[in-house]
Amino acid sequence: MPHNIGSFPTTRLRRLRRTQWMRRMVAEHRLQADDLIWPLFVQEGDNKRTPVASLPWVERLSIDLICNAAKEAETLGLPAIALFPVTDENLKTPNGEEATNPDNLICRAVKAVRALGLDIGIICDVALDPYTSHGQDGVLGADGEVANDATVEVLCEQAIAQAQAGCDVIAPSDMMDGRVGAIRAALDDAGFQHVAILSYAAKYASGFYGPF
Repeated sequence: MPHNIGSFPTTRLRRLRRTQWMRRMVAEHRLQADDLIWPLFVQEGDNKRTPVASLPWVERLSIDLICNAAKEAETLGLPAIALFPVTDENLKTPNGEEATNPDNLICRAVKAVRALGLDIGIICDVALDPYTSHGQDGVLGADGEVANDATVEVLCEQAIAQAQAGCDVIAPSDMMDGRVGAIRAALDDAGFQHVAILSYAAKYASGFYGPF
């Protein structure tokens, strides 16, 4: 039987896209609420929200509004929120000591959300750039370079402070060598074996620093 050119091509992927029921049946990936984490940016104040100019529809929120957002997240079926601090300039120092303060902004926010008794996870960013006066993501040595090992020690203290506040997942966003293993050991030694660690993708050029 001669080949009918009108039947070309024999592979027609559109067959699997023609109807809604077929697309549902053959879908390999489904993006749903369970796949999402809501990043929230915490600032000092009461009933205060500040728009982030570089990111439309993103706002910095005071702790009371963070709590409202956490309730909304649970209602929407989101599994977790991720908290990031907007640190007062007066609290920033060369070594970022505020990062390890158990009563700092992020720890107070975690405690407030945890007190709500919500069935939702709390993820905390671990890094020193929100707390250092020079803006680097670590402690600087005498030569002006970031001191990797000294920074890792501070990150471990920061992670423990956040875990003590009620954080469920530690998410180190710095680029220090060896910090994940060190944080894991520090958390375990402090009795927080249940606290997880979340890896970040590397960010070499990004507009997502705006909220800070």
